[in-house]
Parts: sequence; C-alpha cells; structure tokens
Amino acid sequence: MRPGISITLKPAMRRRLAVLARDRNAAHKQVWRAEIVLLSAAGIGTNEIMRRTGKSKTCVWRWQERLMQEGYEGLLRDKTRPSRIPALGTNVAERVVALSQTDPPAEATQWTAVMMAKAVDISASSVHRIWREHGLQPHRVKQFKLSTDPRFVAKLRDIVGLYVDPPAHAVVLSVDEKSKIPALDRSQPGPPMKPGRAGTMTHDDKRHGTTTPFAALNVLDGTVIGRNMQRHRHQEFIRFLNTVEAQVPRRKTIHAIVDNYATHKHPKVQQWLARHPRWTFHFTPTSVSWLNAVEGFFAKLSRRRLKRGVFRSLTDLQAAINRFVAETNNDPKPFVWTADPKKIIAAVRRGYQVLDSFHEDEGSCAQNKSQDGRRSG
Repeated sequence: MRPGISITLKPAMRRRLAVLARDRNAAHKQVWRAEIVLLSAAGIGTNEIMRRTGKSKTCVWRWQERLMQEGYEGLLRDKTRPSRIPALGTNVAERVVALSQTDPPAEATQWTAVMMAKAVDISASSVHRIWREHGLQPHRVKQFKLSTDPRFVAKLRDIVGLYVDPPAHAVVLSVDEKSKIPALDRSQPGPPMKPGRAGTMTHDDKRHGTTTPFAALNVLDGTVIGRNMQRHRHQEFIRFLNTVEAQVPRRKTIHAIVDNYATHKHPKVQQWLARHPRWTFHFTPTSVSWLNAVEGFFAKLSRRRLKRGVFRSLTDLQAAINRFVAETNNDPKPFVWTADPKKIIAAVRRGYQVLDSFHEDEGSCAQNKSQDGRRSG
C-alpha cells in the first residue's frame, strides 16, 4: 500500500467491485482496476498486488488514488491524454470561417476542404473539423422562393381558412395536375434486392409516351377524383372540371383551391365558371404551390408508385395511376392543416428583410469599388 493511503470500502461498493472483477463481458482494464482496489482494501501490500495483477507500482498507486478522488465511476474511464499534434490557434479557425463565407478562388463555385487547406496551410481534416464545429457546409445549398404576390397575406388566410373552418354545405377541393409523367421501361431487367445487396436498375430506359393526371383532393374526407389526360391545356382542364362536377352532389357548393398556372385562368375556364355558379376558385399566392394540399398526394404518388416503377406502355402507366387513386380512396385520410399562418407571414417578412440587407451590402460594395477605380484612374 502506498504510504499515506488507506482504502476502506462500504459493503455496497465492495459488491459492485466484486461483480465487475468477475464480469466476463467487462473491459479487461476495468477488471484489473477493480482487482487492484479490492486487494488494496483487503490490506494487501503494493508488491503483492503488483505480483498478482502484473501491473507496475505507479499503475497500482494511480488507481488507488483514482478511487479515492472519483469513486467507482473513476475506474471506468481513462483520463484524456493531450494530443501529440499541437492545437490550432483560434485565429486559424476564425480565418477558415471567414474565408468559407467568401467566394472561392479561380473558377470554382464552392470551397472544398483541399482548397481551404491549401489557402490556410492546414490539413484537410482540420478544415473538416472547423467546418463541423461552426456548422458550415459549403457543399450544400438550400433552395427558396419568396412570393411576390401583393395579396399574399389575404390569399394565405383565405385558403388556410378553408382548411381549418370550411363553409357549411360545401366541398373544399384541392385541384391540380402533374404534367407529362413518362411511361418508362428499363432497357434490361434488374436483379431484385437480397440480403447484402441493394436492388438494381439500369440507368437508361425506354419511353412509351407521357400522361398528365389531374386530381381533386377532398380535404374534408381525403378522397381523390382523378383522371388521366394526354395534355394539360385548358380543354383538358375543363373536361376534368366536368368530371368533378358530375361526381359532387348537386346540393353542395364547391370551393376549389388552384395555383396560378395559365390554364386555370384561361378565358374559356372563366366562361365555364360563369355557367356553373356553385363553383368558386381560390388561387394560391404566386410561387406558393405548396399551399395546395393536393401537392402532397402527387408527392406520394411519385414516391410510392412512379419513382421505381417499370411501365411497358402508356396504358400500363395510366392503369397504375388509377389503381393508386383507388387505393387512396379505399383508406382516405382527411387533410389536416397544422401550420400557424402568422408564423408563415413572419418568416416571409424576415426573408425579405434578409434579401434587402443583402442587396444593400452588395450595392455599397459595388459603389466602393467604383470609387476606388476612379481614384486609381
């Protein structure tokens, strides 16, 4: 025992250490650490502990002190050792962060770790670590589109109102089309998935024409009225409206949510609406097609049925779409709107504020460059 150290274990601690020392699934280093402590508590001398455990004197003393300082948990973890590689200074990280937010040199659109490492004279792994610590991802770009519709707020509230509080004795339909879906057949059959191997599919395909499915989603009960068309002109849209008109009970008024595609605003469509007064169109704000609930149905159709589908003819594709519509109607799910319109409006306003400040910064930079050029001239 090291002079000045006396280890006395409580019964509960002794039981925990004894279990650890006998545990075949525990890490080996934890087992012999427990043995050192148990032998020390039994009054065994340092030399005898060294003989029984095969450890050095400093090792025995180290784990005796660790137990005294940190208890049982201290035996389970190692102290962090200092890295042999000198740490980067804070100024290096600051320089990497600053450069990452500027345009890269030469004909490149984004910084790479190798380019940054060369510019700052550090390793690429250090660049990756700094980027990770500061939440920088130069290889990623998120797309966005802010609506320029002057009636954005009014249209948003109108459509959300239809979702959360629809009029009495009315049907609310979300209407749209997905244009030119190709009937793709693969040039060669691909082996299916099996354990240890993903399913395969040739990158090239055979095309058998396109179809345009029109859909009207009833947001109250989740059912879908669908019809495939060869094209997506106003003539096809009117034929689809006639299909919906025939299927909705006569006593119901119809509120249709549509986007700003030119077909939906065609004069012939307006004339059709005049002849069918129970219909009212509600247009989404420009560039806000995601507000139209039927977009979710089309996304599900693409993801579940079309993305990896193999269609040997146009008829095959149209039949698959029709089956998917029927499957949806067999187990419909009402559309539930959950987003707060106030938060959407606030987010759009923040977006415009960011864009305005960005344009102001660009303008001041351009003005400064122009003034510098005149001075040098």
